[in-house]
Amino acid sequence: MRVLMIGDVVGSCGRSALRNQLPRLNQSLQPDVIIANGENAAGGRGITRAILRELYDLGIDCVTLGNHAWDQREIFDFIDDESRLIRPANYPEGTPGRGVAKIPVGQEVLAVINLMGRTFMPMTECPFRVADALLQELEDIPFILVDFHAETTSEKQAMAWHLDGRVSAVIGTHTHVQTADERILPSGTAYLTDVGMVGAYNGVIGMDRNLVLKKFQTQLPVRLETETGPAQLNAVVIDLDPSGCARQIRRIRIDHDHPFMD
Repeated sequence: MRVLMIGDVVGSCGRSALRNQLPRLNQSLQPDVIIANGENAAGGRGITRAILRELYDLGIDCVTLGNHAWDQREIFDFIDDESRLIRPANYPEGTPGRGVAKIPVGQEVLAVINLMGRTFMPMTECPFRVADALLQELEDIPFILVDFHAETTSEKQAMAWHLDGRVSAVIGTHTHVQTADERILPSGTAYLTDVGMVGAYNGVIGMDRNLVLKKFQTQLPVRLETETGPAQLNAVVIDLDPSGCARQIRRIRIDHDHPFMD
């Protein structure tokens, strides 16, 4: 099974980059299933029903979220009805939506788990304990990918070691900066601290760099907006063997300095 995991999609620039690049990625990589983090897809803040449909129409099979899951109020109108849209599973019991998606892939099923870290993030249930409980429920599924939406590299690495050999891959999201530490852990779990983002290349994590600079320099409240201009696309492709173990993991970076190559 070949899984393509796309980094945090940020605003209209990110969605445009997906429209432009995803067909060529599909042709070149021929993934069996595509996952994308969409928690910034609506102007950098949450996701709407229309944008979710747009991502599905592009061929994305599962959309994960994070700490911006609730930024668009309309999400409460549809999240319970969308089996392929998942928010962090370690939100408290009773939170709308679900934290796991089961995506049919040919004759197999890929389980996608969304978890959120707790360091420098909103308070949630322990992601390590929630992961353990979910894996008991998914014990009959060998193909499992975890989108760990977390701030610190240490928490992400700790989660990967905690789950090594029990899931196919632990892929970090949230920081929007792709890391260069892709590896396969000793017991067969693929790992990358952060897959990166899809959005403006000349912004600051996809946002208008001048507004971000103003916020840092003045410490005054500034409403950030997404940057425009040239885009970047960050992703990772993971090959899994029939047992669910990772056999290869490769980062993808497409931008002005790293043009698309077949």
